[in-house]
Amino acid sequence: MKDFLTFRRMITPVIIEILFWLGSIICVLVGLAWLVNNREGAMGLALLVLGPLAVRIYCELLILAFRINETLTDIRNTLKSREPNPVT
Repeated sequence: MKDFLTFRRMITPVIIEILFWLGSIICVLVGLAWLVNNREGAMGLALLVLGPLAVRIYCELLILAFRINETLTDIRNTLKSREPNPVT
């Protein structure tokens, strides 16, 4: 809880994951609606297959910034915990 309150733990990756699931569900529902409509069947099939994939790629790119931040924080903490070598 302390990490959350001091902004050391990010909640945005959780929000991005929720947005991924919402985006995927919307793509599937709209794709199915277009398939049933028969006027735009090819577009419906494309949206049904490629829509969730595109949403996933977009969300992974957003998450990448947070993973880089976490990795850099880990590196910084590791370097801080090392004892400096005396120069002779």
